[in-house]
Amino acid sequence: MTDWVQVRENGFAVPEGPPVRELVAELVGMLRSPDPGVRDRQAYSTLATWIDRGVLSEPELRALGDELVPRFADPEIQARTFVPLILDSIVTAGVFEPGWVPPFERWYVGERDLRGYDEKLGWLHAVAHGADLLGALGQHPAVEPVQMLRLGIGRLLTPTPYVFRDMEDDRLGYALAATLTRDDLTGNDVTDWLDPALRVLANPPAEGITPEVTNVVRTLRVLYVFADHGLRIGSAKKLTPIPRREQLKARLADVLRIFTPYWL
Repeated sequence: MTDWVQVRENGFAVPEGPPVRELVAELVGMLRSPDPGVRDRQAYSTLATWIDRGVLSEPELRALGDELVPRFADPEIQARTFVPLILDSIVTAGVFEPGWVPPFERWYVGERDLRGYDEKLGWLHAVAHGADLLGALGQHPAVEPVQMLRLGIGRLLTPTPYVFRDMEDDRLGYALAATLTRDDLTGNDVTDWLDPALRVLANPPAEGITPEVTNVVRTLRVLYVFADHGLRIGSAKKLTPIPRREQLKARLADVLRIFTPYWL
């Protein structure tokens, strides 16, 4: 068994001895651990760092993605929610498989456990972790950006008892904004994905404001800020503007005024 605490203390240098594939297999097993120290601080941190540094080859990254995707259906919440984080790293590193997208989409809108932090399990963060992958896919040329925009609004509108409290709205708002920087989006593409939110907010349930409505409003406010000011993509120092930002802002204002007529 590798001393992963020591690996972390050594700046995530690849330990000598075992082949990288064996080390990765060990980390993949640890990635579903209920112990957040093992899962997050050791397995995830090491894998993400190695992927970013180019330690894994393209075939190894593709194999890693293929191995992790079935975990979207895992019975353990922590196993499910750490898959999108690693896939985000893989896609950002330039490796992509179209077959990874449908399982992610099904999981993202269907996940019921939206807790951000659990005292025993640590960070779970399904919405935020999924948003990171959504943003990476939304910027990938092989993925239709509208597909990711619709996925984001679908996640927001799915009924839930959970009101975002751990910056999920910021993470998803950023992912939507990153997707909207695609220059192949038409004017209708930039606005039409918001139509489901407009319909839902225009017909509020009799019992009052539901958690998903609150989540929609908060996330779209975040998106409005990005549309107004631009956003930093990756490690870029300059802000990237959303190409059709005035059209987007006008539509966002239409949606947000339904519940907050004094806003904008």
